[in-house]
Formats: sequence, C-alpha cells, structure tokens
Amino acid sequence: MNIYNTLTKKVEQFTPNEEGVVRMYTCGPTVYHYAHIGNLRTYIFEDILEKGLEYLGYEVVRVMNITDVGHLTSDGDTGDDKMELASKREHKSVYEIADYYTNAFFNDCAKLNIRKPAIVEKASDHIDTYIEMITKMLNEGYAYKSGGNIYFDISKARDYYKLSGKNPEDLFVGVRDTVEEDTLKKNPADFVLWFTTSKFENQDMKWDSPWGIGYPGWHIECSGIGGKYLGEYIDIHCGGVDNIFPHHTNEIAQSEAYFGHKWCNYWVHGEHLNDQSGKMSKSKGEFLTVTLLEEKGYDPLSYRYFCLSSHYRNQLTFSYEALDSAENAYKKLKNRIKQLDRTPNLSDKKLDFYQDKFKEAIGNDLNTSSMITLVYDVLKDEELSDFTKLYLIDDFDKVLSLSLIEESDEVSQELDEMIRKRIEERNIAKNNKDYILADQIRDELLQKGVKLIDTRDGTTYELI
Repeated sequence: MNIYNTLTKKVEQFTPNEEGVVRMYTCGPTVYHYAHIGNLRTYIFEDILEKGLEYLGYEVVRVMNITDVGHLTSDGDTGDDKMELASKREHKSVYEIADYYTNAFFNDCAKLNIRKPAIVEKASDHIDTYIEMITKMLNEGYAYKSGGNIYFDISKARDYYKLSGKNPEDLFVGVRDTVEEDTLKKNPADFVLWFTTSKFENQDMKWDSPWGIGYPGWHIECSGIGGKYLGEYIDIHCGGVDNIFPHHTNEIAQSEAYFGHKWCNYWVHGEHLNDQSGKMSKSKGEFLTVTLLEEKGYDPLSYRYFCLSSHYRNQLTFSYEALDSAENAYKKLKNRIKQLDRTPNLSDKKLDFYQDKFKEAIGNDLNTSSMITLVYDVLKDEELSDFTKLYLIDDFDKVLSLSLIEESDEVSQELDEMIRKRIEERNIAKNNKDYILADQIRDELLQKGVKLIDTRDGTTYELI
C-alpha cells in the first residue's frame, strides 16, 4: 500500500506499527447541522481507504469522534460555539441538537454506503480523559493557565508547523484579517485546551475541573478519544484538507507532548469539493445535502460514483450537469451488469489477474478511478464467463460499495451451491485418503476468496 502522507509531503509505502493491523482515526462531524455533500466526500474517501486496506488483508480498527462541544466558528479559539448557535437557531437544547444531527449524519452515510466505524464516541463522554491529559501537560510545562483558560504553549512543541508547512510570520495579527488577537496567550498561535466560564459564561455543556467550571477545546477531544481507543501509537489519521491547520497541527502538538513520542505516522487528507464559486460550505447559496439530491431525483450512490471517478487528493467541482453525467454512467453500468447470465460457471481464468490489478489500484494511493475502470475491463473481457464477471464485480464492490449487483442474494445462492458442491468433492477425496486433491480444492477456493473452516460438525466456509 502506497499512500500520500501530508506529514512528509510525498507518497510513501505504508507500514503499520503492528504487522497486519491498522489503527485508524477519522475526525467525525460537528453535529450542529446537516452534513453537506462536500463534508461527505471526505467520509466517502475514508470509507474506501478502510475497505481497501481490508481488501489487502489488513485488520482495521477505526475510531471516529462525534464533536458535540467545543468547536467554535473559527476552527480556532475565536467566535461562538457552533452547538450553542444551533441551539438558539432551533430553540432546542444542545443535547437535542447533537442527537438529532448525529442520527441525520449516519442516515446520510447509510444512503452513500459509508460504513459506520466500529468505534464512534461522543466528545462530551470523555471529559475525565481530557482533564487527565491537560493536567499532565500543565505539570510538564507544555500548557499554562491564563485568564481562567488553559492554553497549550506551541513554543514547547517540536516542529509545530511541519504538517501544515505554514510560515509562522503569515499568521501574525495584522498580516491577514482572519487572525484575531487573544491577549491572554503567550504566543499568537497558542490554543485552548480548556475553556472556563471566563470565556463562555452561559454555556449549556459544562463540567467541573481543577481550573474551574468549563468545557474542553475542540482539539483535545480527538487526541483524548484516539489515545483511549487506539493507544499511544496511531497508524493513520484522516480528515479533510481544512483540518490540517489548525486542528491536526494542534492534535500532533498536544498528543506528542502528552505521550512523549511521535503519535501518528501517516496523515491522509481529502481535498475540497467546490461549487462553481469556490469551496462548498453551509453558509453559501443552496445548502447541498443528500436529502436535497434525493428530492431532485438523484440516487445518492450516483454522487458516490461521481466522487470515486476523481482522486481523493484532487479538488472536485460539483455541478448538476456533472452529477447528471455521473448518474447516467452509473445507471448504464448497473444495467449492463444486470444483463449478465447468472448461471453458475466460475472459472479460474484471469481471476487472480484482475484481483491483483484491483489491489494495485488500491495500493496506488487509493486510485478509485482505476478501480472503476477495472469493472469495465472485466465486463469487456470475452475470456471470462458471465458468472466469473459477476464474482469479480461483487468482489470489487466490497471496496467500491456502489451496490453494483442488486440481485446479490440470487448470486450468493448460486455461489453457495457451487461452493458446497466443491466441499462435498473435497469430503469424498478425504474419505478416499486423496489428501492431495482435498488440499487442491481447499487452495482453489481460498484463491477465489472462499476460506474453508473444518469443524467437528462438518465443513463450513466464509468469504474473505
């Protein structure tokens, strides 16, 4: 697996800390509103990465946070709390807002075939973890108290700007309008670990702490949740490019201060989805959500197809004309697959060839357009039986997740009959003490993604 590492600014061969196991953290949504389709492009690429790693044989342990407190409108330490603004906008409690938009987010993910990570944790459920981390950073001189709040001192961080590649001088107050001065900070780029009521007196979500009643800053939440569920060494951390600075930059600084060593080896970021006027956001023009696309008559998976047709590191411009083109291509592809003959006739010929090609596409920095091209190559290959084509497409769709074979139950039933027939042939060979033939049948099925499991009650199988 070769993947672009934002930390080193180059494509690198991926090597996990533990052989065969990938510990992966993905920044989750701030649940103050519906996710727009630009947000969801990031989750599509992360979904492909997780499933692609599994296709290559890794066990992936993936953690995602739900930000329900601490995220301000500036992505830094200025502005209002996004959850509080949503509470006022909709005349509901912050907790009601968080529950509603968390459910809405995962409903959108389901429509896009984005798998819910195995571990999903709310930021507000881990206050004790943040307090423990902040206490240690204060004791070791990485953090300081000022004006009631607790700040991280970036001058104590090792190579603070390495991930972002930013020039510190460009961030000084007065250089650009978006920089606001916080006179409580030692350095302009220091960031808040814990807000007390001196910052937001009427905050709904607040907890007692050694430094006064308050709540955590946005950045400490991911470090706390990531460390608790993945340990102090993370293999891959993902997010959108807008997370690089300051969010991920601050995560690195505080995590390495807390753990005392390098925290994460690979930082992988997805590019923006733009509309024709620039970066898509919730505050611009028509608020593009999955529901809106459905109301306009689009299949949400057409949008997934649209995203996969481009590389995750390329900026992608959305227009309804472009989505129309993607939907037409997607529907034609599904219709072509639907016409294939379902008669069981699985052939070894070129099976390994195509599966190896698919692995190459995954390993080539997650080249999703090449993955889709392989589906078309399989369909055009006259040397393959229709059932073998269906098998390969169904196999590729474990990663693509485009629901390319609607009649998967029918195909699965036929495949099940074929596998059970081969299991019976293997049992006969074993009874005849022809262990060479029995092993050949087992290895043949394994190459086709079928693992036999011998038990006292007989032989079963699982698809891998």
